[in-house]
Amino acid sequence: MNIIIFGPPGAGKGTQTRLLREKYGLKPIATGDMIRAEIASGSMLGKEMKALIDRGRLVPDEIVIRMIDDLISPLADADGFVLDGFPRTVPQAEAFDVMLAKRGRKVDHVIVLVVDETILVDRIHRRAAEAGPTRSDDNDETLIQRLRIYHAQTEPILPYYAEKGLLREIDGMLPIDQVTTRIESILKGKNL
Repeated sequence: MNIIIFGPPGAGKGTQTRLLREKYGLKPIATGDMIRAEIASGSMLGKEMKALIDRGRLVPDEIVIRMIDDLISPLADADGFVLDGFPRTVPQAEAFDVMLAKRGRKVDHVIVLVVDETILVDRIHRRAAEAGPTRSDDNDETLIQRLRIYHAQTEPILPYYAEKGLLREIDGMLPIDQVTTRIESILKGKNL
């Protein structure tokens, strides 16, 4: 089972990815975590990525696609994946479909966490207050830029998956356990 979770920054994708991983044994693929690890390594690529992210920009498709391909190659025998933060553009979605097809796999479910963006700023503030200043992108200016990018570059992927009959929306403003319950209903093929 291969699942993609979409939603704007702060929508709860990371939390739901973790819960799905724990319950179903899916391998998590979180490009944000991969990129943050590269940045923490201090590599030249990491420095370039940090500069982009600090300005609220996306890492270029070719870099992200290469990172994902390198990551899933050794996971050929995994029960499935849950993706958070990938794909973010239509070219990434198309490249991912090709990657999976080469491995005899496909995307099974695409879930969108729909949220009230005015509340997202509060969530980001809470996350920054609870976790401390660990993420350079947890500030109002960068969040607003990331929301613009989400709407301009990531939301256009949704029709791509809707045409394939894979797209389902969930109210991401519900409590975490209710969002999880709705996701599980989708995975079991139940109508909400």
